[in-house]
Amino acid sequence: MIYILYNPLAGGGKGETFANEAKKAQTGECELHSVIDMDMKAFVSNCTKDDKIILCGGDGTLNRFANDVYGIDYPCEIYFYKSGTGNDFLKDVEDKMQGNMLYLNDYISKLPTVIINGEERKFVNGIGFGIDGMCCEVADQLIAKGKKANYALISIKLLIHGYKCPDAVVTVDGEKHEFKKVWLASGMNGRYYGGGMEVAPEQNRLGDKLTSCIIYGSGKLKTLIVFPQLFKGTHINHKEMTALFSGKEITVEFNIPTALQIDGETVLGVTSYTIRK
Repeated sequence: MIYILYNPLAGGGKGETFANEAKKAQTGECELHSVIDMDMKAFVSNCTKDDKIILCGGDGTLNRFANDVYGIDYPCEIYFYKSGTGNDFLKDVEDKMQGNMLYLNDYISKLPTVIINGEERKFVNGIGFGIDGMCCEVADQLIAKGKKANYALISIKLLIHGYKCPDAVVTVDGEKHEFKKVWLASGMNGRYYGGGMEVAPEQNRLGDKLTSCIIYGSGKLKTLIVFPQLFKGTHINHKEMTALFSGKEITVEFNIPTALQIDGETVLGVTSYTIRK
């Protein structure tokens, strides 16, 4: 049996439409199941080697699925069908896709861990701490009011007014680095987050290390000029305001509480996080 698991809210509410598209592309018998209120771990555990699972959704759907089923032996092939709005994960691995499908098992079997306030969870793409976390906070507020959220525009507005730069201590495999006036302090498993921002151009999600990107020390005007380059990965050429670290364990500490995002999901009032590969 081919099981198509879909998030009805993905793709701006077109999740079921994408699921039906995926169904039409299959040759075997298919069943559609919404992931809303689904016990994904139990569902996957009950599958057999003759089954196939196709997951339809965006980065948020993938994050939830990966966390819910992490640690079990996958009994069958699992695929990801392109159907979300952000799709930073698929952008990172687009050269491995077969049409609109990607074989998923290898990418979710060994995910990194993020630890916040003593709680652990897995993440797929990256951790955004700083202005990108606050951007997600503002976007959530707009969406809750039924409004559309333009993340690039929100970020620019926060750069001009609203974001207070903290100081940070970044510890990479035991070595500490201190920064003043930090705009962004990400922790990356993949190259992209935030709807196409290539924060860590050289990061390999199947490798054994993570990347931390710090943007710091610059004024508003310089940051406004450089910030759009995050979407092309050329921000790393501005070494006077960009620091990159690679390691197996990275801790970022801010001196004031700041919003943080995990694969696009906002966590408020955070002062530190640790990521481990």
